[in-house]
Amino acid sequence: MNTIKQRKKELGNLRPKPTIDLQVLDRFWEEVLTAYADKPLHMMIQSEETPFPHMKVSKVSYHGYDETPIHAWYITRTDQLQDNSSPCIVTFPGYTGDRGFPERYAHWLMLGYSVLAVDVRGQGGETGNLLPLDSGVVKGWVSQGITDIHHSYYMAIAMDAVRAVDVAAQQPGVDPGKIAVVGGSQGGGLALLAGALNSKVAAIVADIPNMCRMDYGVLHSVSSLNEIAQYIKRYPQQLDQILEHLAHFDMLNLAPRIHVPVMVSVGWKDTVCMPETIYAAYNRIEAEKEIRDYPFSGHEVNEYQKREGMLFLERILNKV
Repeated sequence: MNTIKQRKKELGNLRPKPTIDLQVLDRFWEEVLTAYADKPLHMMIQSEETPFPHMKVSKVSYHGYDETPIHAWYITRTDQLQDNSSPCIVTFPGYTGDRGFPERYAHWLMLGYSVLAVDVRGQGGETGNLLPLDSGVVKGWVSQGITDIHHSYYMAIAMDAVRAVDVAAQQPGVDPGKIAVVGGSQGGGLALLAGALNSKVAAIVADIPNMCRMDYGVLHSVSSLNEIAQYIKRYPQQLDQILEHLAHFDMLNLAPRIHVPVMVSVGWKDTVCMPETIYAAYNRIEAEKEIRDYPFSGHEVNEYQKREGMLFLERILNKV
């Protein structure tokens, strides 16, 4: 057995135990989701100018976790029928990113899909953040409210993502039974999270996802979870409390709640979302699933994988 095959075997056998009692976790999320089931989205839609004659763009805003207006693009082709016939791709950006310009998603339109491209609050897009800042944070966003789960940044972006799927289901021309969630890095983590918590999700493509085996990431990652490490470095007495907090959003624990087809990609040289974190969550998914390994890739999604994700969704959403 060569080294590559040996590494693949090691990752495939990686099964760390959950970091929270799963009955406690399920009860927590059922209470949260029930509380939001009838909460108004306060959705607002306005037409947006675009230089592309075959693209129709609307700027959509909605309320996610709180009263923060979460901004998104809803993008369709101008010749797309409005009879609830189109699959819809809901996308989330990587950490510090934004939803960008609508033409970023033209490949999905070429496949006949509509797109809801969503900002993550407070980061690089237009979306702000009305969460109260009741205590200090370290550089970045994710340590905000880290000791109060009901006022934390992770809780806010989780429910923002869950409710994005509800927004997509209400857009004209969308088949509510064919909504896929897609993203890379932070966006991949949010795609998995939305798939675990919103039953309207029909498929998931999560590239190099964050929010997997988060305690391992806090110890080893060089990106967003390192912000949590820096916070704990300042307040070491809060370690156990913070790890318990993170466990509620960790896909290692939430993976069994995924019941739809999922594709995950992983770069073995990734020091941000390490294979030891991604495989730990992936191995606990019990639904139809596929993983794409890139032994010589770091924290990146190459063109080959982008096409693999599209082909996967073609097979799932259109039964090709």
